[in-house]
Amino acid sequence: MRYFTGKSRHMLAGALIGMLALGMQDARAQEGLDLSVEQAGRIRVEKLENRAEGLQGAQFVKPGALTVGVSTSSSLPLHDYAADARTVIGYDIDLAYLVADSLGLELRLVEVSWADWPLGLVSGKFDAVISNVTVTEERKEKFDFATYRNDVLGFYVRMDSPVTEIKEAKDIAGLRVITDSGTNQEKVLLEWDRQNVKAGLKPVEVQYYDDRGLGELALLSGRADLVFSVNTLQAYIAAKGKTRLVGLVSGGWPQTAEVAVAFRKGNGLAEPVTHILNDRIADGTYQKVLIRWKLAEEAITQSRTNPPGLSKDIF
Repeated sequence: MRYFTGKSRHMLAGALIGMLALGMQDARAQEGLDLSVEQAGRIRVEKLENRAEGLQGAQFVKPGALTVGVSTSSSLPLHDYAADARTVIGYDIDLAYLVADSLGLELRLVEVSWADWPLGLVSGKFDAVISNVTVTEERKEKFDFATYRNDVLGFYVRMDSPVTEIKEAKDIAGLRVITDSGTNQEKVLLEWDRQNVKAGLKPVEVQYYDDRGLGELALLSGRADLVFSVNTLQAYIAAKGKTRLVGLVSGGWPQTAEVAVAFRKGNGLAEPVTHILNDRIADGTYQKVLIRWKLAEEAITQSRTNPPGLSKDIF
């Protein structure tokens, strides 16, 4: 297993600058995704009277509104700012509208950093958080959850790659794979590599890049064979037609991981929102929101309240 060197990073940085000089488009201008302020294609729905009635007695931060904490870091297709640098857009925002509309409530979005969302929920700053939060057993001790997406990691290759499918550990033997240091995807990759080496297969060459642009360049230029990372981010890159998906793995492999709307423990919203999500799965609007942001592969077939979460010791 060979790690990426500082010298190689310097060489690739020079190549990237050259490509930028030739007129490389800004990464935000991906084809096939609506990054406009207007968001004309956003899916809006009517109030579900039976679900709204189930909220009688529920306490909201602001009466008549659903206040949702969201991250506004650059992480499309999940969330980011539109061209005006003020309007928050993305899949998580559309899902928040889907839930608020179904309850007949105004949607109020509150920006929150990833590190601060737990405190914001506990202190009552917002009613819910929709910000790519994975259900874990530890988090379930303080929060309630209503699942809405599978947490998956994706293997992506350049369009002309001979690699067609990655399903299990042996499929990556001997390949050059880009991943993210200190993450679940790195843990999965290194465990698969350990199993391969033990079985007498060729080791993986792991590559790390501090800059996602450099990693994308390495893949497109043939210096790497695969990118193994969070599927949502890679799906956004693939939207411009330069990479393609060849395999998915649970974000908590070997356990199943699900992303969920998070609530303060016992605030009474998890069950109603779970029912709403299942209603929208049944009528197809849930799937339309996923498709709009190129995330169809992460669809769930049923929302669940507080399902088994990832344990502290995955490996």
